[in-house]
Amino acid sequence: MSTLTAVRGGAPVETPEPSEPTPRRRRWVPYALLLPGLVWLAVFFLAPMATLFSTSLQVGSIDEGYRPAFRIANYTEALSAFSEQFFRSFGYAAMATVLALLVSYPLAYAIAFKAGRWKNVLLVLVIAPFFTSFLVRTLAWTAILGDQGLLLGQLKDIGLVSPDFRLLARPFAVVLGLTYNFLPFMTLPLYASLERIDRRLLEAADDLYSSAFTTFRKVTFPLSLPGVVAGTLLTFIPAAGDYINQRLLGTPRQSMIGTVIDSQFLRVLDYPSAAALSFTLMVSIVVLVWFYVRRAGTEELV
Repeated sequence: MSTLTAVRGGAPVETPEPSEPTPRRRRWVPYALLLPGLVWLAVFFLAPMATLFSTSLQVGSIDEGYRPAFRIANYTEALSAFSEQFFRSFGYAAMATVLALLVSYPLAYAIAFKAGRWKNVLLVLVIAPFFTSFLVRTLAWTAILGDQGLLLGQLKDIGLVSPDFRLLARPFAVVLGLTYNFLPFMTLPLYASLERIDRRLLEAADDLYSSAFTTFRKVTFPLSLPGVVAGTLLTFIPAAGDYINQRLLGTPRQSMIGTVIDSQFLRVLDYPSAAALSFTLMVSIVVLVWFYVRRAGTEELV
């Protein structure tokens, strides 16, 4: 071990140099730092998912009690009974994600490149809806889209739409509610991705006589793809399992799989069927996300 020489009272004294961590200890440091997060995931994600999967294979009733039986038919029966709600949920979530992308991209682009000193103010306005409850925000749309609401009431009074025309209780209202409620989840990742783009690349494209559209198509949009992928995932995943917007803005004809799961758990009390639907929904989303990220080819997310 190397030593350091110090002078104490006129006489040299050798003190040991602090030892560096051994290579083996250095290898364990990252895992030690990850340990709290891994414990959290194990307790609050893996254990509940294992319980959910176990419940999905049980048989019985709420009166007799449920017992393990490894009954795979719970999955086939639940899917055959509620396949329509599954496809409707993914369809509504996909439409809401596309609409959110079409609205959020110009907004994020304007904040990142054109806002100037108003950038922080606009960002606060983007996240301002989070200051209000999700339920209250959705209820507000019932007042806006109601038959005599702020929108239709005025149009009906001046005769632009017929008195029996409705926006509520239709797929349009459900998709619009999903789009509005998850819009910040699309805007913020897009803004973060656009903000990181090196402006010198855009100047170089301009120096090479590239048009504004060509610069956007060949430089800006490809560099913002990580934000597009992150935003679409953050919008699609919660929208696919949402049930508040459908319950408040739609009717049973627009029921989504989240509504079915809620009903099976809390009203029908068919726990195996509800657990099977929940587990199938989670697995389906994971598979779709994996294929989507792989196809997107963004190194930051793969």
